[in-house]
Amino acid sequence: MTSNPTRRTALVDAAIEVLAREGARGLTFRAVDVEAGVPKGTASNYFANRDDLLRQVAEHIHVRLTPDAVRLAETMDAPPDKSLVVRLLQELLGRLQVDRSGYLALLELRLEATRRPELQAALTKAISTHLEENVRFHLDAGLPGDRTTVVSLYLAMSGLVVEHLTLPDVLPEEEMTRLITALVERT
Repeated sequence: MTSNPTRRTALVDAAIEVLAREGARGLTFRAVDVEAGVPKGTASNYFANRDDLLRQVAEHIHVRLTPDAVRLAETMDAPPDKSLVVRLLQELLGRLQVDRSGYLALLELRLEATRRPELQAALTKAISTHLEENVRFHLDAGLPGDRTTVVSLYLAMSGLVVEHLTLPDVLPEEEMTRLITALVERT
């Protein structure tokens, strides 16, 4: 397999865009090549097969959805109270709205993982690790609540995000801040 980390990342990012737009059935090496604007056959030089491509997308997708370290540090200058938790969740929603295709691709990966045990294992590992990092971050920052609070907020935000990014007219944009605040207050 070819080893050019920059090109590999560009191909994985292209695969994320294809997944979001076309779904798992539309994810082919040819579609990735076209999306990345590279010569035909390039993706097949970087990934052993489609399963390898899906696994690498599963491993990389959270990199795209991770907050900017500088912005996060600025946010964390506030007192560790419920209003900071609300702000963190609003910023999360904002990031996911900006990278809507990243989140939609993650949903496609989740569905595909129900049919592919190896992908399910890779995605389970990535999401479990990400969730535990969030729990540790929350607790280390002294934010209100415990592990159950963080997991509850994660599950509630997952539903809110799915609804908002897939059927945006169900929950109007102007209602998002109120709903996030209510989630934090009630959790």
